[in-house]
Amino acid sequence: MPFHKITAADISHFSSILDARYVHTDSEQISRCASDQTEDLHYPPEVVLQPGSTEEVSSIMKYCNEQRIPVTPRGAGTGLSGGALPVFGGVALDMKRFNKILHIDKRNFQVTTEPGVITQELQEQLKAEGLFYPPDPASKGSCFIGGNVSENSGGPRAVKYGVVKDYVLNLEIVLPDGQVIWTGANVLKNATGYNLTQLIVGSEGTLAVITKIVLRLIPAVKHDLLLLVPFRSPVEACAAVNAIFLAGYTPSALEFMERDALEWSMRYVQSTGISLPEDIAAHLLIEVDGNHTDELYRDAEAISQIVQQYDIGEILFADSHEQKQMLWTLRRKVGEAVKSNSIYKEEDTVVPRAELPELLQIIKKLGKEYGFRSVCYGHAGDGNLHVNIVKGEMSDDDWKTKLPLGIRQLFKEVTRLGGTLSGEHGIGLVQKEYMDIAFSETQLLLMRQIKQVFDPNGILNPGKILINP
Repeated sequence: MPFHKITAADISHFSSILDARYVHTDSEQISRCASDQTEDLHYPPEVVLQPGSTEEVSSIMKYCNEQRIPVTPRGAGTGLSGGALPVFGGVALDMKRFNKILHIDKRNFQVTTEPGVITQELQEQLKAEGLFYPPDPASKGSCFIGGNVSENSGGPRAVKYGVVKDYVLNLEIVLPDGQVIWTGANVLKNATGYNLTQLIVGSEGTLAVITKIVLRLIPAVKHDLLLLVPFRSPVEACAAVNAIFLAGYTPSALEFMERDALEWSMRYVQSTGISLPEDIAAHLLIEVDGNHTDELYRDAEAISQIVQQYDIGEILFADSHEQKQMLWTLRRKVGEAVKSNSIYKEEDTVVPRAELPELLQIIKKLGKEYGFRSVCYGHAGDGNLHVNIVKGEMSDDDWKTKLPLGIRQLFKEVTRLGGTLSGEHGIGLVQKEYMDIAFSETQLLLMRQIKQVFDPNGILNPGKILINP
């Protein structure tokens, strides 16, 4: 069924639900909500609505469902899969006013928050209370916790602490027809019925609008140590990752960066804080954390002994807060640095950790075969490798026609290795055409049926994750 184009009567109705200050049709707001951090894609909505309560979201959804108006929920716009792009126009549901931390429950190690709270601000407030919420995506200084839940985000510390799904206990959601429900209970164990909470986590705003989030927390750790290990072979750097785990050590972060990734990031942030010898091809950034510094130093020394069986340069021990911050800034800015250098596409591949060396070799082989250049980095500790494909000297025709064939072949190899299409960025708009590689038609049919049950009129974030049969 075709969607309804928004009319003056619809705008008038929205203005009866919201204060007129939060109903936007001006070019500035429309343009802001037309893109995210995914390549250079641009899909303008017809109106931007900024609700401030669950009741307002419910009224908007009920009306849009009745009128067949598409609604695209939007957080901070930091997504990398086009998940927040209103590809059919309609309403951009901007959740920026849902910006309150509602309750920190120290007794039960829980926090109840609205989805528009910036992830880093949530973490800092919890840290002040002696509590720790570990998931920390690279954009944590700007992304919203609601977007993190919608994408099941991870980040560097997922290797030890897990991803967002491991911390979500309960969600208040608004269904596409305006009904409001809680998905679970604020308990650590729950074997009562189907797990609706975990169904919503990672559903990319296609099933419901999240309006409240209950997260479990853990005690804050007191200390951490950080090592930067240079390798002369990127494949050996990937191999060293599993060697560390096989020796019995679980770092709190274990990040891989090819030389180009670190070099471009240094130039982007104008940093000269580390040396980069010509013969160094890749780095591992390794963090250990805990409450006893003597144990951390022992672990760091043991890890340094393990990596010395490979062809490495001089290990850098970050011995000050400033040096640690500098190294983490370089790592977190890699994506922005690559984007500033060239038109690019970013693939969010993930394989079992031991298969990383083979995956890296496959990527470089496919680059030669299909004519693309890649810059690789990512969360090596959990097998999540971000593959930034830069246009560089590729012709426009090859970029449009040849590159998708190379990406499809890459995903086939990833699944052959036991991996899948996305570790943390989601499928959204740009990866949905590859879903047949990871799933059978039966699996895809089940997903379509789930979407149909939640959203029979197909108004909520349409055009994402699944290609209609």
